[in-house]
Amino acid sequence: MDSSNEKMEKADSDPKVEEFGVGEISNLDEADIFLRDNNFSPDYIQELLADKELNRRLVRKIDLILLPLLAGTYVLQYIDKSALAYSAVFDILTDTNTSLYQYSWLGSIFYFAYLFAEYPWSYLAQKTLMAKVVAGCIISWGSILMITASCSSFTGLAICRFLLGVFEAPITPCFMMIVGMWYTRQEQPFRAGVFYCCNGVGSMVGGVLTYCIGQVDSFPVWKLIFLICGAVTVLWGCLILWLLPDNIISANRFSLEDKAVLIGRAKLGRTGVLNRKIKWYQIKEALFDPQVLLLALYMLLNEVINGGIANFGKLIIKGLVKKPLLTTALGIPQGAFQVFWILGGTFLASRFKNIRTIVMMMYLLPTIVGASLLWKMGRETQAEKVGVLFGYYISGSYVTGLVLALQMPATNLGGYTKRTTGVAIVFMTYCVGNIIGPHAFLAKESPKYPTGCKVILACSVTQVAIALALRFLLMARNKKRDAAAPPTTNTEFNAVEESGGDLTDFENQNFRYIY
Repeated sequence: MDSSNEKMEKADSDPKVEEFGVGEISNLDEADIFLRDNNFSPDYIQELLADKELNRRLVRKIDLILLPLLAGTYVLQYIDKSALAYSAVFDILTDTNTSLYQYSWLGSIFYFAYLFAEYPWSYLAQKTLMAKVVAGCIISWGSILMITASCSSFTGLAICRFLLGVFEAPITPCFMMIVGMWYTRQEQPFRAGVFYCCNGVGSMVGGVLTYCIGQVDSFPVWKLIFLICGAVTVLWGCLILWLLPDNIISANRFSLEDKAVLIGRAKLGRTGVLNRKIKWYQIKEALFDPQVLLLALYMLLNEVINGGIANFGKLIIKGLVKKPLLTTALGIPQGAFQVFWILGGTFLASRFKNIRTIVMMMYLLPTIVGASLLWKMGRETQAEKVGVLFGYYISGSYVTGLVLALQMPATNLGGYTKRTTGVAIVFMTYCVGNIIGPHAFLAKESPKYPTGCKVILACSVTQVAIALALRFLLMARNKKRDAAAPPTTNTEFNAVEESGGDLTDFENQNFRYIY
């Protein structure tokens, strides 16, 4: 009670609470409107932020509420997206009269849908309720997955893959925006890594699940894979609809004071918290920001690698062994490696300041080694087969750079529309890369796929150069702003006091980039 009275007293005496006119309120971040309407003054927010135990308790609470939901969705998304790859081992190609050439196009069709649907979904998520958009898409893609079991031709598979891509498209951009809203910039990489590494968990769970389903001989295994995965996903979507909060302001499991602390934490990064008004000048700024363009190019090359390995990894293993079930079992460790790469890299990026671009470079080295082994190792002796498998397992380290590059627009761009657009642009190149990637793996070159391995090597080396250029760009921007700013301008507490005018990083000269 005393705390509440103190807050009210400070708010009444603080002119900042009343500094906005009626005509200006529509341009404010909704978080600042919330603080204003509930009489939370900057001084009181600063006191709450100084309470370390309160902040630790809140972060634990956010972790317990958000991360299991995001992580579980990613497990299912990976399994569902990979259901076609699992089914390729169990006669789906022969049952649907689909050739290897057509199979490579099924991977691309999925990402064509991603490409066309992603920004409309992002627009809808900003204008409406983000969690409801996510939940509706999860339920829809689970339904499409179940329908896939009825396909008997390439055409049917292609239609289902396209619709699956449409409904999976908003998940990653929305999750990156959710992490950017609820966590500080220093906390974001590891939290993004926690849910994104569940791709690896999904790879392991999917491999075990497929292995178990593969024991069935009274029903087509590939159809059972789609039916079971789809049903579980629909149920999970209903859970997301019930439990995932749309934003900090409307979250009903947090008190007003908790929300004020969360908004204060979010304001420290000067990126904005929530603004549903689409600002076209911010879209233009995002389109021509060299940082966004470098991240987009990095992502494009990263996903050319992913598009090839994700779609043809199981077929590379199939070239080493003859039994379908053994092919599935040997693919399971790759998921464990992926968890290791992502958690290790994102932990370093969160633990140490300004090493994100260094991690983006370092974690490409195992991919270079792995692709070289896949290209040059023979397949005759047992030792050579083990070497190829090891190369396949370590080649997945590139995903660490993927996570950091996907998170950087939400971390390093100011202005809500600019952040949403930046995330969308980078994710669009994610889609383009995954469309291109499978076509570097030529069917006539099976099982070594030398052209695909050369493409992986070229993309990896170029990504190192792009990450280095990005680092120099952001360092130069910070240095220029530091030279122009008074010594006390860029304190964290001053970030709380700044009005929530939804400024971009170009407009707010107190903004500092993380690299």
